[in-house]
Amino acid sequence: MNQPTDRQPDRQVVASVLATGQQMSRDQRRGRYTPASMRHPGKMLPAIARHVICAYTRPGELVADPMFGIGTTLVEAIHLGRDAIGVEIEGTFTHLAIGNLLLAQSQGATGTAKVCNGDGRAIGALFPERRGQVALVLTSPPYGKHTHGHVRPDSPTLGGKVEKSNFRYTRPGERRSANLADQPLDGLLGGFGYILGASAALLRPGGIVAVTVRPIRIQGTLVDLPGRVIAVAEEYGLTLVDRRAALLTAVRGGGLVTRASFFQLLETRRARGRGLPACATAHEDLLIFQPVTDLDSPPAPAPVPGRDGGHR
Repeated sequence: MNQPTDRQPDRQVVASVLATGQQMSRDQRRGRYTPASMRHPGKMLPAIARHVICAYTRPGELVADPMFGIGTTLVEAIHLGRDAIGVEIEGTFTHLAIGNLLLAQSQGATGTAKVCNGDGRAIGALFPERRGQVALVLTSPPYGKHTHGHVRPDSPTLGGKVEKSNFRYTRPGERRSANLADQPLDGLLGGFGYILGASAALLRPGGIVAVTVRPIRIQGTLVDLPGRVIAVAEEYGLTLVDRRAALLTAVRGGGLVTRASFFQLLETRRARGRGLPACATAHEDLLIFQPVTDLDSPPAPAPVPGRDGGHR
């Protein structure tokens, strides 16, 4: 089996834990994404996107994201010499992604990208000419306001209380029936499964669907969101062929350094105070799927990440 990287190593090594949190998220984006991009409530870590793209595609191949947000998957793809297509339901984020793609091109990115503002469930209809050409679909489900947002303690506008911002995917009352982030969990998962199935229909033989996802708490209850995503993906003709841990923490001296936000740490302490065995999130699950009908062309193993969080 050939490994899809620029340089073929003498020996294939599979890493089950990926050191993708060596730099803080804001440092990974600084100068590579526009400052306005920070408004998005749930951004994929650029190092995770780079790892997956390097591991499962070659330069010149096509990467897709049916829910691209600020365009992390697309930006990292064109920086790595891949082409990219994507769909985003929110016009505000679509414009932010376009700005990030233009910035990438100004910095010498050699890949090309085409994006649409629309529903990810219609990705096949929006890109019919790309059917059978996509090497990798890389995306993540929205978690809604339960997980994301920016927090400012001792807010003067709230009399010293905690102020939370940038936690909504839509404005109040705006297209709430369309954005999966505003749906109850079952509705979110059903829509996400449909999006995965529609995206998989664009894959070339041997292509894969990669999903980054983590468990979440909803009203104090821990939800195994990775397990739920696996189940719904199977309903749409995809089967899990690999599963890895992408670190959101740094590795220092044999230990882990948390990258959790103030809000995440605060909620963890509150949960522990109620007797719940809560922990700050240290990693995301990286789930690798293939269509059930395509299992004769297994994906190549990923290379080991370098010490600096880059990839060999």
